[in-house]
Amino acid sequence: MDRYRLKPNDKIKLTEWDPRDTGDFEDGKEKGLQRLQELNLKLEKLQELLYAEHKHRILVVLQGMDTSGKDGVIRQVFEGVNPQGVKVANFKVPTQDELDRDYLWRVHARVPAKGEIVIFNRSHYEDVLVVRVHRLVAEEIWQKRFEQICNFEKMLSEEGVTILKFFLHISKEEQKKRLQSRLDEPDKRWKFNPGDLKERAIWDQYMQAYEDVLNKTSTKEAPWYIVPSDRKWYRNLVVAETLVKTLADLDMKYPEPSEDLTKIVIE
Repeated sequence: MDRYRLKPNDKIKLTEWDPRDTGDFEDGKEKGLQRLQELNLKLEKLQELLYAEHKHRILVVLQGMDTSGKDGVIRQVFEGVNPQGVKVANFKVPTQDELDRDYLWRVHARVPAKGEIVIFNRSHYEDVLVVRVHRLVAEEIWQKRFEQICNFEKMLSEEGVTILKFFLHISKEEQKKRLQSRLDEPDKRWKFNPGDLKERAIWDQYMQAYEDVLNKTSTKEAPWYIVPSDRKWYRNLVVAETLVKTLADLDMKYPEPSEDLTKIVIE
């Protein structure tokens, strides 16, 4: 899945990235779902090993437009993992207490501890996306944040956190279909938020903001992956393949018992 990974200093245009791409899965969805099941089983074992070894820390950042599938990735990629070692952090509109501090304060408090996977459903990048598009702070303030975020992530990496950042790239046409399905299907209407239409109306501004994020903050320590997300099964597959490979490359081992257990007899 390295084809979707942005190298440091890469300069991309999102219009050149196909949100309907399915990579090498020419036979389509059925084989993709079979592969995802295999990856789910591998992830279960690797996550248990991560938790047992209690050495590494994994931070997964999910960003994308409304309906791009952040919740879907969490449900389907992490299906079956032990919730004791996997946590989800949601970053919604800051509280007054959070606004009274620097914008990274609430984020730093949620980073993973040893043995944990923490998933950011939205993240510190809202402070160079939403605040920019809606002009909540001056440009001279949010422009500084690109470098601050890179430094923050570099510090986390040097402290032992492995960072994977996924931009779930969805087309405007596919978003329309998914929003419409929320209106049409009774069991999905609870998801529909009229405010999503206001965000959709400024789609182009968001795409420009995301391009700047991707171009300025994909680093060796914390790379961005542009994940084609019009096809949900392939979106999940890209995230799962990347996560499983990253965990496998850590070459983790179960810890040895602190005492000799060979002579213990359970009667």
